[in-house]
Amino acid sequence: MPRSKTNDKRVLVIGLGRFGSSLALELVAHNWEVLGMDSSPRLVQAYAESLTHTVVADATDEEALRQIGAQEFTRAVVAIGTHLEESILAASLLVDMGVPHIWAKAVSRRHGRILQQVGVHHVVLPEHDMGERVAHLVSGRMLDYVEIEEGFALGKTRAPREVIGRRLGDTGIRAKYGITVVSIKHHGEQFTYATENTVPQKGDVIVVAGKTDDVERFAEIN
Repeated sequence: MPRSKTNDKRVLVIGLGRFGSSLALELVAHNWEVLGMDSSPRLVQAYAESLTHTVVADATDEEALRQIGAQEFTRAVVAIGTHLEESILAASLLVDMGVPHIWAKAVSRRHGRILQQVGVHHVVLPEHDMGERVAHLVSGRMLDYVEIEEGFALGKTRAPREVIGRRLGDTGIRAKYGITVVSIKHHGEQFTYATENTVPQKGDVIVVAGKTDDVERFAEIN
């Protein structure tokens, strides 16, 4: 299948450690075809029956990448984390091959900057991001937290007293706190979109969006 097709659901995952294998298995569960590649025969064997295809190969060897058809993939993930040189070289080779969408795991911001400099389209810092997320949960009143990009976040929290029993459009919380309530979950129900006519009740859970500092401040008002 030509890689220019937007419906190409094939992914090359390089590195089958904890991060790479977890990502690969999740993609397979969502009906993606995954070629898992690692230099360790043990890891490749461990996931041979779970992934669509697996191969033992050196991702820093351009010829090895071409032999497995890396250049034909529309999406590739470099999940090598512990060996920075291998991670950067593998990513650089994929960039040179013209793979349109490349994700790469970074173990530090410096590693991430280098990956961006060689042309990686999406850099993921799983340990840093998870540490930051848990820190917000431990130190505040948020039930969940995710930073969409630097300086902007989504936060899940209990509806504060000042909005309970009132239409969101009448509360003025956007002007007062700089956040927007985007979703709400009433007791015993599923999350649904929030509108200006939504009336939160005691115990409801809401999801708010805004600048990181504003989301944190809003979560503390109870």
